[in-house]
Amino acid sequence: MTADAASEVRRRAAELSSDDRITGPLKGYHHEAYAITLPAELGARFARGKLREPRPGLLWYDRRCFDSEDHLLMELQGRIKRIPEYVEVGDVILQGFIEGRTLGSGPLRGRTLSPRHTGQLGQLFRELVAIKTDELEMVERRCKREDRPPDGDATGFLHRLIHFTEDQFCGDHVKQYGTLFDELGVYTAKLDGLKRRSETLTDRPFTLIHGDLHWHNFIVDSAGDLWTIDWELAMIGDPLYELATHLHLMRYPEREEVRIAELWQAEVESVLPGSSLNWDRDLPVLLAYKRAQSVFTDVIRTALALGPGPEPNWRILPRAAWKLQRVLAAAQEPLALAGVPTLRQVMSAYTSWFRSSEARSEP
Repeated sequence: MTADAASEVRRRAAELSSDDRITGPLKGYHHEAYAITLPAELGARFARGKLREPRPGLLWYDRRCFDSEDHLLMELQGRIKRIPEYVEVGDVILQGFIEGRTLGSGPLRGRTLSPRHTGQLGQLFRELVAIKTDELEMVERRCKREDRPPDGDATGFLHRLIHFTEDQFCGDHVKQYGTLFDELGVYTAKLDGLKRRSETLTDRPFTLIHGDLHWHNFIVDSAGDLWTIDWELAMIGDPLYELATHLHLMRYPEREEVRIAELWQAEVESVLPGSSLNWDRDLPVLLAYKRAQSVFTDVIRTALALGPGPEPNWRILPRAAWKLQRVLAAAQEPLALAGVPTLRQVMSAYTSWFRSSEARSEP
């Protein structure tokens, strides 16, 4: 986003705020956002609201289902307990700003959840599968009806995610990033193995999925309660994908991962029988997809973080390369990589790419 566009969003925030307390821009990839003090006459139950405007021209790493996060949140009020409320100011919808800290910014105690937060996560799992998906028909969908798999078709659901990854990272961006992927030994044809593995997935009734449950999308308020924010990647699909995404993003220790997986299974099955059918057999396939997807997203994210060129940011290159090497190692089996590049090879790949014409081409 240009400086002029950024200042325009801030000016809008200043116009809507009742005082000069404007916090932001808040951290976030997809939107430029500011927290503002709301005028008392609005009668909102929260003191501050969040103005968010999409950043133009961004690469979306995940397939989106709903056209408007705000409209989805409006539909979920009263159905999911601790999510942002909203207030309408003219033609603008402001989400309530949850006062607190992200779960990831506090003491993680070995990256495990406290009993209180475990219980509230379990409640969220229950609430998600309890929502009847046909009740969300009033929320406009981005995908055409003919592009939606039939309810319960877990294989069709995963196939669409794989196709999105192929199109987004290997079709649309092959010109700019193709040589970088090649030098790292990553090829789209390797996703064919995942497609074959997905043919054996068990059919499960589709549910609402948040799709991005990680440490920084949970807010802990002053009472110690867990709130869930950032619903822009929500979708309707295989409920097991929620668990796979959550485990992949949270990076729990092995024992905690087992505990949370068993929690998910018990909670969703208590509300929607059959929603966890054969979950332990199918979970490795969905986790394999998430690990493969991470390679494609993180290769590009790392390039963006190291830029702009013509040379990579030498100060952060070693750590960025080390993090990407870990992502490649995790995806070696699902992507059938011949080997994992060394740290030196990853750094060399980015250095060569930054010095190439592809690094300066338009996305």
